[in-house]
Amino acid sequence: MNRRRNFIKKSAITGAGIILAPNMSFGGTKNNSNRLRVGVIGVGLRGTNHLNNLLKRDDVLVTAICDIDPSRIEISLNKISKSRKSKPKIFGKDDKDYLNLLDLKEVDAVVISTPWLWHTRMAVDSMRAGKYTGLEVSAANTLEECWDLVNTHEETGSHLMILENVNYRRDVLAVLNMVKQNVFGELSHFRCGYQHDLRFVKFNNGKQAYGGGVEFGEKGISEAAWRTQHSLLRNADVYPTHGLGPIAVMADVNRGNRLVSLTSHASKSLGLHNYIINHPEGGKEHPNAKIKWKQGDVITSTIETAMGETIIVTHDCNLPRPYSLGFRVQGVSGISEFDHHTKRIHVEGTTKGHGWEDMDSWLEKYDHPLWKKHGPGAKKAGHGGIDFFVMNAFVESAKENVAPPMDAYDAAAWSAVTPLSELSIENNGEPQDFPDFTRGNWIKRKPFNWMKDSY
Repeated sequence: MNRRRNFIKKSAITGAGIILAPNMSFGGTKNNSNRLRVGVIGVGLRGTNHLNNLLKRDDVLVTAICDIDPSRIEISLNKISKSRKSKPKIFGKDDKDYLNLLDLKEVDAVVISTPWLWHTRMAVDSMRAGKYTGLEVSAANTLEECWDLVNTHEETGSHLMILENVNYRRDVLAVLNMVKQNVFGELSHFRCGYQHDLRFVKFNNGKQAYGGGVEFGEKGISEAAWRTQHSLLRNADVYPTHGLGPIAVMADVNRGNRLVSLTSHASKSLGLHNYIINHPEGGKEHPNAKIKWKQGDVITSTIETAMGETIIVTHDCNLPRPYSLGFRVQGVSGISEFDHHTKRIHVEGTTKGHGWEDMDSWLEKYDHPLWKKHGPGAKKAGHGGIDFFVMNAFVESAKENVAPPMDAYDAAAWSAVTPLSELSIENNGEPQDFPDFTRGNWIKRKPFNWMKDSY
């Protein structure tokens, strides 16, 4: 197959060169037209959002789509038809049909938005096929999978971008700008996480994706068909990158710094059981009320970095609570705590007294060039506009076939929190060492220039 021939050809590339010169272009078929030809694997709710944003671009052709759910293919084709774009090739006859999409010469880049257990294997196959690969979060479930992403990137030269959209939130990029301009001084401590009541997503009544029933797995629809199973079988922070991704960039992780060790603890598991027994479609006699859930309701991990910072990451998705990623950035000169519900700052010698100051004026002053340039047109792209920015970065990087702002090493390091937290919890909070996915080259790698406004 073409995929196998491409893999053999690309395996001769020296991996170290990719690490030390991350913006160098390797592999891939150069598209002589001005339009990037994209294949979309997985067109569920998340994949459809990416499809919508790709269809709005004049520099992109969606040449193929893949999903094993015929209804999602039909929805996607209707969207493509309404956008007056050419009909793509369709794949999805079975779980492995995506491999035939990857064999297409008319696909330069691939966007993968499938259930978590498929992420790494599909990304590895995509890179081996010479495709510029965009992968939804989290990127990997095990340490072996983390290494698979890194090793395949180095062996083939094909680039991987983890599609972490929170890195492009307006307040996140403004605070990154503040970090780069030394507002907080030398950094010491961070907090972040994924705190989001997802009980209505993890269960449904088999009639609608967000019906809020008490069924999951084979009786579930959308994320309830697969995501809930992780809470049943794993006691781990299974979704760390929304919080850790932005903080890792601020701390120059993999580019002058790295994650060194982690300890994790989990609370008791009450939330999902309580949801089932109190739901009108559930009750104490419902079969799912007898399930013993493995995942603790609140999982807290503390990470140490090579440069001496600490990062507290929280996973809290099974209890009633408002949405929050709970960001804190703290240094020798000041501190900021910010999210949708909290925006406050204290900078020694600048803010008044010893109290907090509302940081709206700070966020305006340090507004990122990307938001100044694209903000008005991005707001309808999804998640307040951040979906435009993450897809724009992917497309622009893929068109030039250069390293993306969030690469295979980031995908591996950020996703490694899941298996490491699982091991730590199993061993009563025992510290776990992070693998050095850059093989020591984090010392030499330069930070990506997030402050440029090219994309």
